[in-house]
Amino acid sequence: MQSNSSWLQGQMYPFKSHFFHSKDGQIHYIDEGKGDPIVFVHGTPTWSFLYRHLIKDLSKQYRCIAMDHLGFGLSEKPQNVPLRVQDHAQRFEAFIEYLNLPQFTLVVHDFGGPIALPYAIKNPQKINKLVVFNTWLWSTKDHPDLPKVDQLLKSWIGRFLYLNMNFSPKFLVKQAFFDQKKLSKSIHQHYIKVFPNKAQRQGPLQIALSLAEASDWYESHWQQIDALQNIPMLILWGKEDSLIKAHYLDIWKKRFPKAEVHELEAGHFPQEECPDHVLHFIEDFL
Repeated sequence: MQSNSSWLQGQMYPFKSHFFHSKDGQIHYIDEGKGDPIVFVHGTPTWSFLYRHLIKDLSKQYRCIAMDHLGFGLSEKPQNVPLRVQDHAQRFEAFIEYLNLPQFTLVVHDFGGPIALPYAIKNPQKINKLVVFNTWLWSTKDHPDLPKVDQLLKSWIGRFLYLNMNFSPKFLVKQAFFDQKKLSKSIHQHYIKVFPNKAQRQGPLQIALSLAEASDWYESHWQQIDALQNIPMLILWGKEDSLIKAHYLDIWKKRFPKAEVHELEAGHFPQEECPDHVLHFIEDFL
């Protein structure tokens, strides 16, 4: 855990810390409750804190596991370690093998989709049920804004914004809320303070570069997505998402017509904006 985490409020995140020693560094995770396992996978620039409301309740009946990707949350933030989406996917697979779970429900959001779904495609017999929040797993080449975003990220301005200004948690997180009043200063600090200085902000920058660079890699897995057709799927979608647009939901619905789908009055983070609704739908689904 970070040496100075005085900002971390125990009543908000009352979980015991565990660590998985990956080949690239220490990965922090929480493991709460007993019963059938649920594995929660976050994206950028969030961490296991995003799922706190769900874990507090679901851990009364289920074993709830949520890791922080290397370079994020309370995990180690090493220098000169690969932090692109493919690298996180490999570490996720190693983490799941370490846990040695016979079967589990998988919950993914944002980059958590591309990070965890490749494992599910490779090991569908391990996945009991699947919960999908705003995410994707297909080529990003057709995204109209992506060339400009990628160019910015690769420029000195992009690096300055991400590394010096902590741009992703400070500004993008707030922008991604539909109702910004739901993002209190206290909650926002839990996303900002995990990246305390320039040296510890490579995680959000490197994974953001994967938006364009890993396009073919996403598509290669999307072409195998039918491996998940027989797994019960719940799609919970923040329909006011300014980052992952509504037509992404249409792609999911077309590929998985049997999925249970609920569109929520929320932006990119339904887990923060309407946790009670999210919890209700997940409990019914499970």
